[in-house]
Amino acid sequence: MKDTIRYGDYLRELGAGRREVRAADVMLPVRRGGDGGPIPTTPGKLKLQGYEVVALLRPYLYARFAEQAKAVVPLAVYLALFQILILRQLVDNSWLITGGLFAVIIGLMFFMEGLKLGLMPFGELIGKTLPRKSPLPIVLFITLLLGIGVTFAEPAIGALQAAGQNISAEQAPYLWALLNQWTDMLVLVVGASVGLAAVLGTLRFLYGWSLKPLIYLTLLPVLGLTVFGAMDAEFAKVMGLAWDTGAVTTGPVTVPLVLALGIGIAAAAGKGDSGLSGFGIVTLASLFPIIGVFLLAIYVASTTNPADIIAFAANAAASIDSGALPWYQRSPGLEVITGIRAILPLVLFLFFILTVILREKLPRPGEMLFGIGLTIFGMCVFNVGLTYGLSMLGSSAGSLVPAAFMEVSGASGSPLYVYQVGLTLALIFAWLLGCGATMAEPALNALGVTAEQLTNGFFRKRALIMAVSIGVAFGITAGVTKLIFDLPLVWLIVPPYLLAVFLTVISSEELVNVAWDSAGVTTGPITVPLVLAMGLGLGNATNAVEGFGILCLASIGPTISVLLAGQWAQFQARLQAKAVSTEQRPGREEEVQALI
Repeated sequence: MKDTIRYGDYLRELGAGRREVRAADVMLPVRRGGDGGPIPTTPGKLKLQGYEVVALLRPYLYARFAEQAKAVVPLAVYLALFQILILRQLVDNSWLITGGLFAVIIGLMFFMEGLKLGLMPFGELIGKTLPRKSPLPIVLFITLLLGIGVTFAEPAIGALQAAGQNISAEQAPYLWALLNQWTDMLVLVVGASVGLAAVLGTLRFLYGWSLKPLIYLTLLPVLGLTVFGAMDAEFAKVMGLAWDTGAVTTGPVTVPLVLALGIGIAAAAGKGDSGLSGFGIVTLASLFPIIGVFLLAIYVASTTNPADIIAFAANAAASIDSGALPWYQRSPGLEVITGIRAILPLVLFLFFILTVILREKLPRPGEMLFGIGLTIFGMCVFNVGLTYGLSMLGSSAGSLVPAAFMEVSGASGSPLYVYQVGLTLALIFAWLLGCGATMAEPALNALGVTAEQLTNGFFRKRALIMAVSIGVAFGITAGVTKLIFDLPLVWLIVPPYLLAVFLTVISSEELVNVAWDSAGVTTGPITVPLVLAMGLGLGNATNAVEGFGILCLASIGPTISVLLAGQWAQFQARLQAKAVSTEQRPGREEEVQALI
């Protein structure tokens, strides 16, 4: 027996995925012409057996599945274990919820892959070509329309639409009307707001404007409308929805496509090499929809009255109970139709821009059409999983959390703990949920690397991740506290934003860009539906009129924490620089000795 063996032979003997083939089986025979030279030959189409196709796709699909599972499974397990071990309640419809969560993973896997293969090449090609072939006004108008289209295509926008089913028309008529009667108009207004934000962000790229003045000018009407809305009891119930829409719009469709177009315009003008290129649109796209929803609510309040809304809601509920709705207005047909309606108009719009206005051809038509098909299929499956998985799990956990400190119908033995202990457990639950969900966001790592590069290393990636996670955790905890004690949302919004404005004034431009955009990376397609459903379930259990407001507080939290962390890092950097300069400067006695 040999004492040594080649590692390649060892792997081959173990069957570690290596196969031996004859060179003649994969190489074409060389044909020669009359002059003796070789004749170019084109190889035929590669034919694979079924097991070979599976072997090729298995590692690829596993990596994509694992990427989405890492974001879904830990949160789902955390919610389920908290409900079983701490709240001592079994998860109702556990198998249905498990199937729904699996559909969410599968749907997001296909959606993100299709987005990369189908929609993103559209955006990149249009972003590079449009500024060179069209005048600036046309480019900005197309940017506005693109903002509307990508908003309809956001996966998390379905959670906003589904939230209307948990609102009582008698308690909050205008809020019910916005989420039921005016659903399409609501999404259209939010999309137009995102489009305007994209136009302003693109102009910022083009002319090199500072983000600080844009933040001040945008927050002025936002906070003004918030204070105005707080003065009216019915209008105040819409406030949480208006602020939460800003968190829904900065998802995996809006940000890449709009950024591709904006950076393409700046690059075409020769101004795309700035380190801050790409920042700002996320911030503006999360603030502009707040203004749009407030204005829409004012219009709805001026054209209808609560009595008509309540009567319409009663008729709608009677038609649902009688089973009169057609299949495409009932689940799961409704989710499938919604998924197709979300993606197909955007694809047709992009195709029209590319072929009619730019007169360009699809670079890889087969691959891109396949990607678009994956996107539509993934969106439909995700919507089904959203209804039966994330929404049900979040609503179940949210409705049972108050059982720790108060009596809740459907929770046997509630309250389960002494009031102070139960309330502390509920707030700890919210804090850990926010912190864990944020650390699981893949986009946060990319932002951390960018922040470290922009600040020349004094703001480390790990410090940014911790700051954002802690900020989101305290934001979600504040939102849960608002629902438990029925606190006015205006007093939880205005003071933090005023603090953020003060910190923005004294911070550097690079830190401001990173801090305000950090809120956008924390609101992914998993976090938004789950937190939204949990808030609505918690609001119903505590008899709150509505359960909105958690997402907006989870957005301002990381902005403040990153700005504070940046100030601390700058303070430490100044201390280190001062210490170094002190060590290098000679003392008085040393100077005398040097002179002697």
